[in-house]
Amino acid sequence: MRTHAAIGVRALRFCAGLGRMLRTLTPILMATSVYAQSYPAKPVKLIVTYPPGGSSDLMARVFAAKLTELWGQQVIVESKPGAAGSIGMDYAAKQPADGYAFVIGNSGPVAINPLLSPVPYNIEKDFIPVSQISAGPNVLVVRADAPFNSLSDIIAYAKANPGKLNYGTSGPGSISHLSSEMLKNLTKIQAVEVPYKGGVLAVQDLLGAQINFIFSDTLPAMQHVRAGKLRALCLTGSEKFELLKELPNCNADAPGLVALNWWGVLFPAGTPRPIVARLHADTVKALADPEVKKRFADLGVDAVSSTPEQFSAFIRKEMDKYAKLIKEANIKVNP
Repeated sequence: MRTHAAIGVRALRFCAGLGRMLRTLTPILMATSVYAQSYPAKPVKLIVTYPPGGSSDLMARVFAAKLTELWGQQVIVESKPGAAGSIGMDYAAKQPADGYAFVIGNSGPVAINPLLSPVPYNIEKDFIPVSQISAGPNVLVVRADAPFNSLSDIIAYAKANPGKLNYGTSGPGSISHLSSEMLKNLTKIQAVEVPYKGGVLAVQDLLGAQINFIFSDTLPAMQHVRAGKLRALCLTGSEKFELLKELPNCNADAPGLVALNWWGVLFPAGTPRPIVARLHADTVKALADPEVKKRFADLGVDAVSSTPEQFSAFIRKEMDKYAKLIKEANIKVNP
């Protein structure tokens, strides 16, 4: 049997070892805390994965300006477009994990493109999700003189005339593309895809009667709806969209048809947790600002925030949803 003295000796040794460990860790923890408090001490780079002038770029500039105001350090927007956002994500993943570079990633390069083709990064291993920053549905639009007044009208026509309708998409893996695939998968209609390099070009061809309909980003479509040239039928959200409260959701006529555009901020893996917490806290502050909310609304999206854990779980859920759709609909993209 162990004696009380032996137990006491073991306890003293344990306490001594614990003390040494704490003396080792304390300077590291203090240094990390001081680093977080002084962050940022120099300009920070905000990477955008699409060209200047697009929704991602404009959103980033609004966000960067507010963070610059909060931090007293310039947040510089750096565009790294190409390969449907993959070039920018790969570039962001390879930045030093010191908090001085982060990326705005959206649904395509973060959750969808890795399911459709090989990409040079791994979202789960190469990034730390910080917060979602915005979200918005696509809008189903047709020409104002089209014989369709609802999604159910399109479904009925397509079932009676298989393959006679065609639709535009803004590129492989886009919400425009996947909303259309979701519609066909859910309703079993046949329609012909006409892919474009961007939603603006597709909307232009819809105006010119080259295609019959498109699930478009709200920004390029709604200006033509308000001008009386296009008719908006429904939105791809699951809840009422405050910016277009008059429109129904498409899942009323096609249950399950829900596909949102969304954007969020991510750090390279290895970024210190106190720095992640700092960016998260200031992102929440920035997105609560009325001017930021208004300028995001002008781009057709709601300003929204989430915790790192919520954003990480959201990305996983989105990937699971689209992986299921891609498998069921046998979606493939050209290499």
